[in-house]
Amino acid sequence: MSVEHPLAYVLGLQGLALMRAFTGEYDRAFVAARLAEIRALLDDEELANAAVEVARVPPAEGYRLWAETYDDAPNAAFGHDEQVVDRLADGLPGAAAVLDAACGTGRLAVRLAGRGHRVVGVDASPDMLVRAARRVPEAAFARGALDRLPVRTAAFDLAVCSLALTHVPGLGPVMAELARALRPGGQLVIADVHPERVARGSAPPVRGRDGLPGRIASHRHAVGDYLRAALAAGLVVRGCDEPLPPAAPVPATGTGAAGGVGARGPGARGGQGRERRGAGHADLALRQAGPARLTAPRRPGRRAPGPVRRRGLRPGAGRGRAGGGRGP
Repeated sequence: MSVEHPLAYVLGLQGLALMRAFTGEYDRAFVAARLAEIRALLDDEELANAAVEVARVPPAEGYRLWAETYDDAPNAAFGHDEQVVDRLADGLPGAAAVLDAACGTGRLAVRLAGRGHRVVGVDASPDMLVRAARRVPEAAFARGALDRLPVRTAAFDLAVCSLALTHVPGLGPVMAELARALRPGGQLVIADVHPERVARGSAPPVRGRDGLPGRIASHRHAVGDYLRAALAAGLVVRGCDEPLPPAAPVPATGTGAAGGVGARGPGARGGQGRERRGAGHADLALRQAGPARLTAPRRPGRRAPGPVRRRGLRPGAGRGRAGGGRGP
């Protein structure tokens, strides 16, 4: 259980703005305006007792609660990874084997299958998998955790994993599993919430069956943590991107919002502006290390996939109907 206090949140954002002024981004008038806002916030009696206790919900339970409405509302986090995945998928040979790890309701799987690729989706949430199977009937789906993927070794030309790794405490085991699933020369795309956003409390909100507020448990991984885990798994890093959202207008000097310090939190007041940098995903385009960069001979002694295994599923892994959250 954590305590979310809107006053604490907005004061933290004001602090970020003042730190940026301290390093030379803003002038004396800006600092004075921020301090005046802080005094007004501290004097606001409505905010004094506005704290709310919020449950830290395990990913398995959180995505079960969210599954029913996951596709209903637009999600600004989706656009960046789709561009990267589309570009790589379009460059693959026809009917390539693609793994969508933490596939959710099939948002990326439907794009990949629509390009003629053979898609396997894995997720730990049965509720998400039910929706994915309806959305992409031509794909195969299986329930499984990210650190124990129910797929064969060296079975995929491309693997994607989006908006999931913030829910795992350690990246090493997951990255090793994703690398195991790739053929030599295969490619991996990781897209995740930027660590700066996680540090500012960006975690999916949910409501329990009792109506009480909660947030899906999330962990802050620095961009370097992803890179180190990838290299330790034998992957060759091909790219790293931190895409920016459209720039928000910066207020006139000394007035208005503390431009670029973060999005509003629950109940936040005081005119904080939206952030201008470091938002969205930390997109990593990774390639499996092997004898050759683009293609490599099958490793000696490895059996060719059978009729069912061509989709990359281990024997006994069926279409997913049961599970927990998108993370392990």
